Amino acid sequence: MLLEIKDLHVKYGNVEVLHGINLEVDEGEIVTILGANGAGKSTTLLSISGLVKPSQGEVLFEGKALHKLPAHQVVKARISQSPEGRRVFGTLTVQENIDLGAYTIKDKEKIAGTRKWIYELFPRLEERQHQLAGTLSGGEQQMLAIGRALMSDPKVLLLDEPSLGLAPLLVKAIFQTIREINAAGVTVVLVEQNAKAALRLAHRGYVLEVGNVILSGPAGDLLTNPEVLDAYLGGT
Repeated sequence: MLLEIKDLHVKYGNVEVLHGINLEVDEGEIVTILGANGAGKSTTLLSISGLVKPSQGEVLFEGKALHKLPAHQVVKARISQSPEGRRVFGTLTVQENIDLGAYTIKDKEKIAGTRKWIYELFPRLEERQHQLAGTLSGGEQQMLAIGRALMSDPKVLLLDEPSLGLAPLLVKAIFQTIREINAAGVTVVLVEQNAKAALRLAHRGYVLEVGNVILSGPAGDLLTNPEVLDAYLGGT
């Protein structure tokens, strides 16, 4: 098992937002986490990346206790996150944003090679590499956020709402690129409002409801599950 969450509880102040969830991710998988706003999806990702500390339970990566590490050590352990809302540095160029993602990598040849791969994945970023990130469209900023996360050579890529606010054509392009990233050997954990697109992309899925896992299983099964259909797929 590459990544494992065991009995994870997370509190914000006195309010518990995750009530002992369990989740597993095998190497090479795309696993999606679905649920309404406030279900605890982003908190789950933040717990994996070390930005939120659990009040109880464990996050294990290759059997090691990830929840005990500070966030920068989690990146060094080869887990990186593309955050909700993109959070690119608007006053820096595209290339400067991308290179910031490589702060844990000392090998210059490796950095150059990864940057080349990212420009192959996202040709638009190469065209705009000297442009300020703040002048990019929403879709281009999303590509940049994913590219920056890939620069640290992650084994696991955490994606928080990559399709949020994007036009349908761009959503299709972003999801196709996530498939290519996964095919290149990167395991992906995807939090996504667009449940149908996420389940078509993923191998397995988990459904969260107010801090509890209420359903889990192969993505194809969840796509045809009546509860998931009614709650997240518009009953179709």
